[in-house]
Formats: sequence, structure tokens, C-alpha cells
Amino acid sequence: MANQQELRGSNLEKDPAEWKTGGEPMTAAQASYLKTLSDQASEAFDETLTKAQASRRIDELQERTGRGQS
Repeated sequence: MANQQELRGSNLEKDPAEWKTGGEPMTAAQASYLKTLSDQASEAFDETLTKAQASRRIDELQERTGRGQS
């Protein structure tokens, strides 16, 4: 199985702005996790985000709350 170093530069690290489906509405899984993170960070939850916007917001809130770190 590939380790994290081998995955760098792969599609797993693709910028959300480059996603072909990034402009579509966020997935139910993204919405659920983003709602949890937003509540934990005492931030407003925006249900109108696209997949790409939701991904970036999740990254931002994970950093702010300390969640999602290995």
C-alpha cells in the first residue's frame, strides 16, 4: 500500500479548483461533516457550497478545530 509520501502529486492531492465536478453541490457526506465542524468551531454552516468550496472549508475548519489530524 502506498504511503503518504508516495501519494503526494497524485489525484488525491488535486486542488479542489481543478476538480471536474467541483462546481456541483456538496455531497451529503461533506454537508454532514461540515455541519459538525461548523458547530464545533461556532461558525455558520453554509448549505449552498459547491463540492470544491466545501472541501476547502472542511480543511480550514479542521485546522481551526484540530480535527482530521493524524
